[in-house]
Amino acid sequence: RLQTDRIDLYQIHWPDRSVPLFGQSAFQPNDQRADSISIHETAQALKDLIDAGKIRAIGLSNESSFGVGEWHKACTDLGIADKLASIQNSYSLLDRRFDTELAESCHHYGIGLLPWSILAGGLLSGKYRGGQSPEQARFQKYPRYMTRWSPSSASKYTLEAVDAYAHLAERKGMTLTELSIRFVKSRSHVGNGSTIIGATTLDQLNQNIDAFDSSSSDDNVLDEETLKEIDDIHLRCPNPSCSL
Repeated sequence: RLQTDRIDLYQIHWPDRSVPLFGQSAFQPNDQRADSISIHETAQALKDLIDAGKIRAIGLSNESSFGVGEWHKACTDLGIADKLASIQNSYSLLDRRFDTELAESCHHYGIGLLPWSILAGGLLSGKYRGGQSPEQARFQKYPRYMTRWSPSSASKYTLEAVDAYAHLAERKGMTLTELSIRFVKSRSHVGNGSTIIGATTLDQLNQNIDAFDSSSSDDNVLDEETLKEIDDIHLRCPNPSCSL
């Protein structure tokens, strides 16, 4: 169906073992399954596909620091550590959990971040502020989707953080979308990866692209003052959409 004889990057969607996912932040030992497939077994299957010429590189998704370390060890044992290229985890102004141990692990192992939901499902576009609910918007059509970011169910701390970032963006002469995307692409752990954007309309696509347009706004790089102000907001309200 893909009309190709190989896949450039094959990513594991999420671990087979139980890990905190989708806004959860606490590991639960009792949730572990005895029948989960080992990382080494999965890595061996991917090595077979690499050896067959069907895959060029492999990536992880929704992984933990422990998982990254185990994957690197398994790939090293199998002689394919250089094929472990990426990790696709949640990362945005509202979810910066990657900044700590995961950033360190991936830095040392040469694994690039491909952050997903950099606009928190659209909440960081600013279009839901002040109780707005645009027609055909995702959370207007599906209010129970990604409840941690849906304006009808997100915590007050999440909505307060969105407002704080929106006010900062306004003072800096940019949209909240631009601030959110420029922040993500400023991170060192995205250097070996990329920034995933998503859009439903042409207008949304143009706003996303504006954050990458090097012909304006001093190459659209956030200055140190703006980054410090972002960190100040983050320290007042760290990862507000994450829960135990």
